[in-house]
Amino acid sequence: MRRVSPRRLTTALLALATLTPLALTSPAAQALPPTAAVVRAAHPAGAPHQELDPALVAQLDEAIARVRQEADVPGVTVGLWFPGRGSYVRSTGVADTATGQPMTPDLNSRIGSETKTFTISALLELVDDCLIGLDDPISKYLDGVPDGDHITIRQMAEMRSGLFSYTADEDFAHDLLSDPTRPFTPPELLAYAFRHDNVFAPGSAFQYSNTNTVLLGLVVEKLTGMPLAEVIRERVTGPAGLHHTFLPEGAEFPEPHPHGYTRQTLSGELTDATDWNPSWGWAAGAMISDLHDLHRWAKVVATGTLLSPATQAQREKFVPVPNFDGAGYGLGLFRTHGWVGHNGSLPGYQSVTMYLPEQDATMVILLNTDVAHDGSEPSTLVANAITKIVTPDNVYQLPAEK
Repeated sequence: MRRVSPRRLTTALLALATLTPLALTSPAAQALPPTAAVVRAAHPAGAPHQELDPALVAQLDEAIARVRQEADVPGVTVGLWFPGRGSYVRSTGVADTATGQPMTPDLNSRIGSETKTFTISALLELVDDCLIGLDDPISKYLDGVPDGDHITIRQMAEMRSGLFSYTADEDFAHDLLSDPTRPFTPPELLAYAFRHDNVFAPGSAFQYSNTNTVLLGLVVEKLTGMPLAEVIRERVTGPAGLHHTFLPEGAEFPEPHPHGYTRQTLSGELTDATDWNPSWGWAAGAMISDLHDLHRWAKVVATGTLLSPATQAQREKFVPVPNFDGAGYGLGLFRTHGWVGHNGSLPGYQSVTMYLPEQDATMVILLNTDVAHDGSEPSTLVANAITKIVTPDNVYQLPAEK
C-alpha cells in the first residue's frame, strides 16, 4: 500500500485552490468499466433547441471520449451553448463504477471552488448596498486576522492578501483525511491558517488562498445577521433562478448524483469520496449544483446581472496570475483566453463553468473524479480539447505548475 506524506497531502488538497492545478504523481487510476454509452440531454418542453453542426458534434464526441480514456475519467457531462449556432449536451461514461450506472445530464454535483463565485457575489451585493467597502480593512469587520489592519476586502477577494491557505497546512490535511466525514467549522479552518506567517505583504503578489473566501463568508454573515447559506439563497441563487444550487450544512447530497472518485487519501488508493463532508470547503468550496443551473449562472456571473455596473466593473479588474499565461483573477472570478468564470475541484469531483462574451457562448463541464493525469486536472484537459474544436481562437488553458 503506497503511503502519502503529509506534504504530498497538502499539495493534493490544493485541488480546492483550482487556479493551481494538481501536480500529483500517483499511479494512473484503476481500470474503469468500459462503456460507449452517450446520453443526450432532455430539453425543457417548448424550449428551442438546435444542435451544433453534425461534423462538429462528431469531433466533440471523439475528443471527449479520447480524453476520458487517456485520463481514466469515470464519467463526464458537457454542455455547450452557442446562440445562433446551436448547442451540445452530452453525458458519457459511468456515474457509479460499481454498478455501471451511466452518467446523465440531470445529476447533481459538487462544484468545489465555483462556490467562490457565489460567496463573492453575495459580498458584492453588500457593496452595492453600501454596507461594506472594497477598500475597507478586514479588521473593521473581524478580529484576529494577521495584519488585518492592512489587508483589504478587495485584496482578499482577488487573492492578494498574503494570508496562508489552511488547505496547505499539513495538520489540516492529516486531520481531514484521517476522517473525511467529520465536520469542520470556519473558526477551526482559520486556526490552521493563522498558525502560519503571512506569505507576503498585502497587495504585493498573487496567491490563491481558501482562507480569504472563508473570511469573506464570515463577513457576509456578520453584516446580514444570517447564515451564509441563507444569504446566498436569498440574494444570489434565488434571484438568478437557480433551483438546484445550494450550500449544504454538511455531507447531504441530493439524489440523483454521481459517485466521486479520488486518490486524496492517506493510502493514496482510489477511493469513493461521494459521502465525504465538504464543510471544510464552506464558503470557498462546498456548494452543490447541476448542469442546467450552471448554464444559467455562467452568463449571470460573467455579465454582472445581479450587480450594479460600477461594482461589476470592479469585479472585472483581473490581475495577472503568475505562471498562467493569459489568465487573470478578478473578484472571485477568473478569465482565461477570453473565457470568464471559474472552475472547481474537491475530492471526487471537478467542474468548469465559463462564459465567452464575444460569442455569448457558455461551457459547463462536470466530472466525477479529481485524479490528475500527467500533472493536469482532468477538467482542464476536457475543456482544452473542447475549446480547440469550438473556439480555436479562445482555447481554455490552465497549465500545471512546474
